[in-house]
Amino acid sequence: METISLTGKDLAAALNADSKQRAAALAERGAAPRLVLVVANDDPASGWYVKSLQRAAERLGIDCDTVDLGPNTTADAIRAELRALCADIAVDAVMLQTPLPAGVALRDVSLAIAAAKDVDGVSPHSLGLLAAGLPGFPPATSEAVVELAKHHDIPLAGKHVAVVGRSNVVGKPLAQLLLAEDATVTVCHSRTTDLAAVTGAADIVVAAAGRAGLITGEHVREGAVVIDVGTNEGPDGKIVGDVDAESVRGRASALSPVPGGVGPVTTALLMRHVVDAAAASRA
Repeated sequence: METISLTGKDLAAALNADSKQRAAALAERGAAPRLVLVVANDDPASGWYVKSLQRAAERLGIDCDTVDLGPNTTADAIRAELRALCADIAVDAVMLQTPLPAGVALRDVSLAIAAAKDVDGVSPHSLGLLAAGLPGFPPATSEAVVELAKHHDIPLAGKHVAVVGRSNVVGKPLAQLLLAEDATVTVCHSRTTDLAAVTGAADIVVAAAGRAGLITGEHVREGAVVIDVGTNEGPDGKIVGDVDAESVRGRASALSPVPGGVGPVTTALLMRHVVDAAAASRA
């Protein structure tokens, strides 16, 4: 069986083109969208990601600033900074980067991010809005999975989707987004009995567990669609997904690549959220 590659390049380009045009229109009114990234670590991977977001914002005409609180800051200091930024009418969007200092939980400090500026949907408030089907910003990675499927004309309504991973960043919010698309969703995790039997019964398998090569050909029924959300560092230092692509190709009807699948769409959606937040604040 031929396995189609579910690339995200074209979708990301289309999203970015629209965001750039809308950001320019806002700038012409004297108020370009503004994103502030709050960092409280000295993690190299986080630093790389912050720089990539800064470059993406610059390309689209979005102002992007960074507040570096240092790796030894406290939960109180992080909350105070987030509240101050959310109270600043010149700031449209706020993102808190992880990892956080030891002893600081994301769920506690993220409560300080106002839902209207929580463009990555990390706070319990935003997750609650999503679960209730109310307007808000969903986590961009979860949204990217749905948008990538739609872009490649993969039907979701009535389909059985197995989501492998139950994090608040991907698994849980993705389940809510898929339910809103009328899919039937099974969320799998580390204590799921006979994972291969569960995923093997699904029409679509989404791998979002953060374990390189977890999903193999034996986890996928013939003709199923596989979307890989994983970003793990391989033995050679290259980024690999949660799917053992070689064993899945020829069995799955479609597979998203890593890199080049969900990743670019996630970044494009984050930037779209920033523009959406700016447009809403000026309405």
